[in-house]
Amino acid sequence: MIPSIPMSAPRQRLYKLYVLAFLIFLVLPLAVVVGFSFNDSLFPALPWQGFTLDWYFGTQSPKLGLFHDKILLESIGNSAFIALWVTVVALALALCNALLFVRYQFRGKDFLYVLMLLPLVIPGVILGVSILVSSSQFANYIEEAFAYDIEWLRPGATLIVLGQVAFITTICSLVLIARLRKFDPSLEEAALNLGASPWVAFLTVTVPFLRTTIVSAGIVSFLMSFENFNTTLMLVGSDAPLTIAMFQRLREGSTPVLNSVSVMLMLVSALLAVISVTFQKKEKA
Repeated sequence: MIPSIPMSAPRQRLYKLYVLAFLIFLVLPLAVVVGFSFNDSLFPALPWQGFTLDWYFGTQSPKLGLFHDKILLESIGNSAFIALWVTVVALALALCNALLFVRYQFRGKDFLYVLMLLPLVIPGVILGVSILVSSSQFANYIEEAFAYDIEWLRPGATLIVLGQVAFITTICSLVLIARLRKFDPSLEEAALNLGASPWVAFLTVTVPFLRTTIVSAGIVSFLMSFENFNTTLMLVGSDAPLTIAMFQRLREGSTPVLNSVSVMLMLVSALLAVISVTFQKKEKA
């Protein structure tokens, strides 16, 4: 609804009803997940059997809680480890991409920009399969030719990081490019005229200008990596991240412990969102 365009009272009520229905559509599934994480039942379904915290703190099977489930805790640690590396690498590459596409003119720039966008239109499964096949073939060739096995080219954490970086870097690059285009180059020139080196001018002038955007892009990168499934499924090794561990549990028959995992992920996502908003408010202040 555009405030400058007048609307009749019935249309306003209809619009408000639509917004309310849309919010209920978004919130209701999350509320159901939260509710069943406290249900004293072996199945995440009705009827309600009573309130319990066993799916968080239970110490014995079959009601083994999240904080005592070693497999789930290890998978959370694996996901956090992978997401941290993906975030660091993706932000570093995205910053280089932003500087390249905003500040430099060269032949083939538009073609290179299109290549950067390709991972966004390639399905995650196809991307994962392509990386797996190419890396495995290269590793097999090296092993046959030189009798040396490159373990990090086999399915595992390293390949997952490479696979996720391939498309997450593109998203971070687009965000940083949009922000860097608003930067006034004369600010860096002033720092250079005052005796600063190009590197010092970049760190003291440009990076603070991009700080909030870098933090926001980093949070998005971390969350996208943490919850990624399609690409990760194709590249996973023996140490399964959380999404793969949850998928395996669902195939065997889920319990409300997966609901408790979802609740914790909601809380972490909300916390990261608050951090992002806080940085944005500080920048505006």
